[in-house]
Amino acid sequence: MSDVTEAAPTRPGVQRTIGGSTYVKPQDMDWSPTQFPGISIKILYEDKSKGEMTCFLKWEPGATLPMHKHPEIEQTYVVEGSFYDHDGICRAGEFVWRRVGSFHETRSDEGAVILAIYRKPNVFQHSTGYTNTIA
Repeated sequence: MSDVTEAAPTRPGVQRTIGGSTYVKPQDMDWSPTQFPGISIKILYEDKSKGEMTCFLKWEPGATLPMHKHPEIEQTYVVEGSFYDHDGICRAGEFVWRRVGSFHETRSDEGAVILAIYRKPNVFQHSTGYTNTIA
């Protein structure tokens, strides 16, 4: 049995189709809180056994994701707003990826919605996880 979260047909926003494709309608999904104030998540794909996840993260203005390490590359496309770290700022319509082993703390002054693709969960000082969702 796979640990892939294909979001069964009963999960809002997800429809399974014939042929092995899973179609996701994020607009029909609710935002779920994370352990980090001002950051919520919509999980589009997850394979827990591999540590993979693709998700939307919504940052309220002023939200911060504390210092963390990337054990694999992280890829991020900014859908709206902007977020930044000590290396620079990424705005709507822009893409950034983080190298294996990189560390950073990210912030958003104006708020943002980002599409994030992870190969392995982030490593925080006191925990491990993408944004450690609260289920």
